[in-house]
Amino acid sequence: MAEIIQRDGTWAFDGSTVRITPGLRRSVPLFRQTYGEVAVPLEAVAGVVLEPERRRGRLRLRLREGADPLLQATGGRLPDAADPYRLSVEVDRTGVAEYVAEEIRRALLLDRIPKEPVKAYLLPGPPVPVSVRSSDGTVSFDGSQVRIDWSDTSERVKRATGPRIIDLGDLVRVEWLPNSGHEDGFLRFVTRDTVFSKLPPEKDPYALDLWGSTRRDLLTALVATAVTARLPHPSSRTPAGSDANAPTGSDANDRAGSDANDRAGSDANDPASRPAPGPPRTADHHDVLLRRLRELGRLHREGVLTDEEFARTKAVVLRGF
Repeated sequence: MAEIIQRDGTWAFDGSTVRITPGLRRSVPLFRQTYGEVAVPLEAVAGVVLEPERRRGRLRLRLREGADPLLQATGGRLPDAADPYRLSVEVDRTGVAEYVAEEIRRALLLDRIPKEPVKAYLLPGPPVPVSVRSSDGTVSFDGSQVRIDWSDTSERVKRATGPRIIDLGDLVRVEWLPNSGHEDGFLRFVTRDTVFSKLPPEKDPYALDLWGSTRRDLLTALVATAVTARLPHPSSRTPAGSDANAPTGSDANDRAGSDANDRAGSDANDPASRPAPGPPRTADHHDVLLRRLRELGRLHREGVLTDEEFARTKAVVLRGF
């Protein structure tokens, strides 16, 4: 067993798994503490390096492309301090850190682990259900559906559409950008119906606009990762040169014919070109629909929504009913 214990956390390698446990000190970012222990199988590792710094070193684990849904969801945009695959090492412990790194390298050579991208996730991602409260609202995922409940500070256009519920089977991908403190971030759920939408995050009823506490909003990456882990792996997507936004995997084959007929000869973003919504299930649903449409109409008249934004958001409300 090769192990190094630091204030930042602990790495332990038993020959087949690198077990990473975050430290419990207040200096350890909330995201790492919440994400918890990560067990990285050796076959997911591409390499390990010890990067020297002036006062301390940094141990970094490099994973194979496509092995981890966290890296896939965040696209390498996690702040360094929140990255679970980096460990700050005190100067007097660099010898131990190098020993751990060398043990991992030796195991990679002995087991002949390739460095090429993988075709399936080798790490599971966060367990579900998972729920995070952000500056724009609360987003939850139970393994089959995403739900967004807007906060009182959300844009009126979002609150007018009501809670957003998205089935996993309707999702094409998840887009995530952290709130840096200087620029807003977002968590966007891209569906087959919204894949061409150009609404900004603050007005998009399928996106959370991250503008508040950077520390708290960073936790939305947990939901992004949990959803990403349950979507088709990137290796199953359409080859380069074709439509990068098309549905992937078996879902694309199942829906190709019906989607083509639905969209043929019409604008994919024009609500008038889509099938009319079915009758409301109850009088209550009908009343809610009318109230939301009236609110959207008022926002449009007041200039809060452009003609294009009004049409798209109205279509979102109608689809919800």
